Amino acid sequence: MSVKIIIADDERIITDVCRRYLEREGWTVWVAADGEEALRLWSEQRPDLLVLDLMMPKLGGIEVCERIRQVEETPIIMLTARGEEADRLLGLTMGADDYITKPFSPRELVLRVKNILRRTGVYARAAANKETPVFPNADETEQPPIFFEGLSIFPQERRVTVRGTEAELTATEFDLLHLLANYPGKVFSRSQLLNQIWDVAYDGDTTTVTVHVRRLREKIEDNPSEPVWIKTVWGIGYKLEGKGVSE
Repeated sequence: MSVKIIIADDERIITDVCRRYLEREGWTVWVAADGEEALRLWSEQRPDLLVLDLMMPKLGGIEVCERIRQVEETPIIMLTARGEEADRLLGLTMGADDYITKPFSPRELVLRVKNILRRTGVYARAAANKETPVFPNADETEQPPIFFEGLSIFPQERRVTVRGTEAELTATEFDLLHLLANYPGKVFSRSQLLNQIWDVAYDGDTTTVTVHVRRLREKIEDNPSEPVWIKTVWGIGYKLEGKGVSE
């Protein structure tokens, strides 16, 4: 099994350079010059990850992200230009897992992709097929399920149920919940969560965490405005509140 990636951007020089760097990792890469082509390739190839430019002809990255999220949770990295903070936040709200601000180093893109592939278990599946090199990750060791009253987290399956109903979480949302659930009651600052979940410095921009927490609450809380599990500790960050229970 080869890791499959789609990169969509109407700037040929960007897609050419990024494609070369991604293919050096042994991954299969398809390139799209506009949003419609990106959607067609996604439908045909069902990649492990997409890299979408925010501003593209025909369909922008946000529209492509929204349409994909209506069907499945394929990880998405959004490329944004400086000064597009509002659009970037909208992209995160619509379901993007990460973003990179232009101009960027292709090596940074490779690191971001590797981070997401580790978290989604793609490397583990590739190892089973003995075709793609695997980056060792301590988090891939066997981990038992975590149970709270009404909330169940299954790390090996990367699955979450809320009162018996499956919650459809993105890779980043799952990792955020899993980290908080591993330390119930512990308060994490937004900077700590950036460091733990995203692995890459964001120049102090912690808005990414705020957006993902909001999205996560919308998926697991009955009333996101009055959360039962994920609590805000004003001026500091977030914690998961709840008492663990046996299965």
